Amino acid sequence: MPIDADLRQRIASSAAVGFPDQLAFTQQLVRFPSTRGNEHTVQDFMARELRVRGMTVDVFAMEDAAISRHPGGSKISDTHSRAPIVVGIHRPRTETGRSLILQGHVDVVPTGPLDMWTTPPFDPVIRDGWMSGRGAGDMKAGVASAVFALDALRRIGLQPAATVYMQSVVEEESTGNGALMTHLRGYKADAALVPEPGNEGLTRANLGVLWFQLEVRGIPVHVANMGTGANAIDAAYRVIGALRQLEERWNAKAKAHDLFGAHHHPINLNLGKIEGGDWASSVPAWCRIDCRIAFLPGTSAATAAAEIEACITEFARRDSFLANNPPRVTWNGFFAEGYRLERGSEAEKTLAAAHQAVTGQPLEDRLVTAYLDARVYALYDRIPVLNYGCIAENYHGFDERVDLASVLRTTQVIAQFVADWCGVEPV
Repeated sequence: MPIDADLRQRIASSAAVGFPDQLAFTQQLVRFPSTRGNEHTVQDFMARELRVRGMTVDVFAMEDAAISRHPGGSKISDTHSRAPIVVGIHRPRTETGRSLILQGHVDVVPTGPLDMWTTPPFDPVIRDGWMSGRGAGDMKAGVASAVFALDALRRIGLQPAATVYMQSVVEEESTGNGALMTHLRGYKADAALVPEPGNEGLTRANLGVLWFQLEVRGIPVHVANMGTGANAIDAAYRVIGALRQLEERWNAKAKAHDLFGAHHHPINLNLGKIEGGDWASSVPAWCRIDCRIAFLPGTSAATAAAEIEACITEFARRDSFLANNPPRVTWNGFFAEGYRLERGSEAEKTLAAAHQAVTGQPLEDRLVTAYLDARVYALYDRIPVLNYGCIAENYHGFDERVDLASVLRTTQVIAQFVADWCGVEPV
């Protein structure tokens, strides 16, 4: 039975009362420079905070072999994080409601040049209603919202009347294997909510993502004899030209997609990192380019990867140098299929009611042309997964920041959703 207007108001007011503490908690999270492989301390912090709240806490490592065997496992490289996964478990006195996974990631992307930030990236400054800092939007404010949504219930003497799993994961920015590991560990619920930044909308679908490294070898000679050698960097860019054509073919195909068809350019190939050569006056003998490309949901990662490999192979056969010196492709990160959320689930209706109650507006759909951990719960747990979060700007860029008024609203929505979905009982 849906919660009444009086309880909704009490929950919203409680979240507002606790919001100063929530801001301080979010700032603590942002201060951890939890780039890939450096998330141990922030995960220790999360484990302590969940224990303080009375949860049973499970801290466990990635299992490479299990991840590699699973069809949703992304590729494990030498740079894969070894930080643990943390799950806080709330058990009710009497299990009368529907169970729930609340999930967020605490890993963040690199900062880039520090002199391009207005304020230091791990100094969470609050100014004009925004909090800045690397990870403030993506997605430490969301993690805090999930934790403090439960706090808002507890403050008025209530707790969920169903099992709730609060999952804090890593590797979301590189492979998605942290979320997959919670699935492999056996955690499952009736629904999942992931408070990634989403402009207070519900993500209807997201794209699959692949990471790969392209390596080309050349023939080094002195530049005085340049015509007798082969420039690996030039050759790599010729291959990229072929991949750009593949990118456009995939975008043309996307126009027929029922969800992404209206998007101007959903499939993006990004050259994220490039290295090559040893000396300015030597024709370079090597070049490595780290690439990321998206693909439409409904296509497996293996199928998309095979098409990329075929594209590179076919181009190399037509290239006078690469025909005898074929490029090498290494899959070194995301190998993850996209997902779509079917309409009409009770979980979606429950979230829509909470969103309407807090904001006065109907819940709108969003499409995401990047990776989301939500895919694990949709594809492999086969449960409704609600990717719903606050307004944020410049994530993965400089001066990342999150709208604090939006953070409060989404916390109030999540708290009401938990109360409605799980039911409540006295603490």
